[in-house]
Amino acid sequence: MAKVYAMIADGTEEVECLAVLDILRRSGIETVLVAVGETRNVVSSHKVKIEADATVDEIDFSDGDVIFLPGGLPGSENLSSCETLIAALSRANADNRRIAAICAAPGVVLGRHGFLKDRTATCFPGFEKEFQGGEYTRQGVVTDGNITTARGLGFAIDLGIELVRLLIDEEAAESVKAKIQYC
Repeated sequence: MAKVYAMIADGTEEVECLAVLDILRRSGIETVLVAVGETRNVVSSHKVKIEADATVDEIDFSDGDVIFLPGGLPGSENLSSCETLIAALSRANADNRRIAAICAAPGVVLGRHGFLKDRTATCFPGFEKEFQGGEYTRQGVVTDGNITTARGLGFAIDLGIELVRLLIDEEAAESVKAKIQYC
């Protein structure tokens, strides 16, 4: 079964993170919520207190199929400044393992660190200035090779469903859509 590491930091947009996590878990995909910081406790961009399953220092990312980065500010900045996470993303990308990001994170994390070079991606409008050699599109969800990006909160469920499709299959994606009454 596939395994996803869903990252979270102080200032993460909570719905972007938890909606994708929910879709993945409903589909039977092992999804571990990982806090960037010294503790498992984070405060989201809208002051929601969330306890993660582990901290970034407790995880060996090598067994994961996906590293997922939610957006939000300053959450995306906190993810971008985490050297352990950036090293894990570099290894995942070199191994052609999947990386997913939504909202500000495609620009602030992936673009800023060069992961979008020669890729087409989307993000919350304005953050595409960080794409460094990547091509911006206004599509809601975009998969280019091993990188999947989504524009913002309004596309969080779509991102989760796309990851289910990529990690399992189309039937599993349609099944979760039916379960949540998603048209």
